[in-house]
Amino acid sequence: MTHPEQPNTEPQDEELQENKYLRRIRSFVLREGRLTKGQQRSLDLFWPTMGLEHQATPYDMTAVFGREADLVLEIGFGMGKSLVQMAKAAPDKDFIGIEVHKPGVGACLGEAETEGVKNLRVFEHDAIEILNDSIADNSLSTVQLFFPDPWHKKRHHKRRIVQAEFAQLLRRKLKVGGVFHMATDWENYAEHMLEVMKVAEGYSNLSETNDYVPRPDHRPLTKFENRGVNLGHGVWDLMFRKES
Repeated sequence: MTHPEQPNTEPQDEELQENKYLRRIRSFVLREGRLTKGQQRSLDLFWPTMGLEHQATPYDMTAVFGREADLVLEIGFGMGKSLVQMAKAAPDKDFIGIEVHKPGVGACLGEAETEGVKNLRVFEHDAIEILNDSIADNSLSTVQLFFPDPWHKKRHHKRRIVQAEFAQLLRRKLKVGGVFHMATDWENYAEHMLEVMKVAEGYSNLSETNDYVPRPDHRPLTKFENRGVNLGHGVWDLMFRKES
């Protein structure tokens, strides 16, 4: 690396510099809210058994869960209520949640304990780093991305997590036949997701109309989503399967 006091006089590859910049763009803003006493208590009590730390080598999830099972990973689970519901409803599967906001992680751990859910582990870390470093290739049956930040202003669209590079990162992590399931309540973002995934190598659209799919039963209807539906707001689900 060139130090500031020793300017590099060699020609720079502009495209390489641009790519380095793009890789630093975050798809989230870390708004660290105050932890409630309950959330802090859940972190103190349940993180040792349900929490996973970022590490530079992939986890052996068979060892983590003590069995072999289909592995579902959710990116950005919020307060975790729907993730816990899904894990409870599918005890034959193992679930991993990734969330950067500590209050949500604490809430999720507390909810899982209340519901008696044992087939769930969580990361409190950047999802891109977890996927690159801590998740084995060809190991996931499903990746879920529900209601990510839409970055609705056009100048912020580059911050949207669903991009061509991200689709190929997930393709590495999914098993053949595994599914990338997205949902959003922003029509423009739904169109963006569809545009990205339609041309993503190695995927096929599970929609019969080659666009969106009905909300599957296994994705719980959240209070926020239900309120929006009652107000006439749309919700779009997309499901793409890894073919190769």
